[in-house]
Amino acid sequence: MEGLTEDRPKPMIPLAGKPMLEHILDRLRAAGFDAVFIVTGYKAEMIESHFEGYPMSITYARQTTIDGTARATMLAREWVGEDAFLLTYGDILAEPGDYEAMGARLDDASIASELAVRWVDDPWQGAAVYVEGGFPNERVTRIVEKPVPGTSATRWNSAGVYTFRHTIFDEMARVPKSARGEYELTSAVEQLIDSGARLTIHACEGAWRDVGRPGDISVAEGMLDG
Repeated sequence: MEGLTEDRPKPMIPLAGKPMLEHILDRLRAAGFDAVFIVTGYKAEMIESHFEGYPMSITYARQTTIDGTARATMLAREWVGEDAFLLTYGDILAEPGDYEAMGARLDDASIASELAVRWVDDPWQGAAVYVEGGFPNERVTRIVEKPVPGTSATRWNSAGVYTFRHTIFDEMARVPKSARGEYELTSAVEQLIDSGARLTIHACEGAWRDVGRPGDISVAEGMLDG
């Protein structure tokens, strides 16, 4: 994000007059969620002070060592307890209807995890998600992170929103370091697949944006205006 994060954490970059994270929380509220756990790091106090009085129950934890998305998620283990939960990244904008549809399946104990996905020409910029079978019996069989362009035999791309049962924490606790030297959430998902657990997909039907680069900001604002 070049100089845009010099004085603020990435989720606090303004979109259409308010921080990106506030748009995410607004959409989760609209989908019926009333409690969130936010993992912070860089300039955490800016997030905590901004959301004082926000009409959701918010619990915070600071990731003091930035060592991967699996370790960040592990900070929520006690808060989650025995419940199933929805996880989203702080730079992903999805529609309330997609959050609501995924939340509606949290009580289905046969599903270890549901992955939000989008149909794209080539999923090389994200994670290619391979699936067999059709709804409601589909099963995720493989995930390939950042595949070489033109090599994917699937057009499903991970959309950065997940549901999990609390047992995902056992998988995250044994995730090895990746080639990047981090403990990756994707590795825990791959372990679930290898164990034979049932993972399904939710195809995002509404507008969606990964706000990862400066050029994404104007596109995201157009999505919000719409």
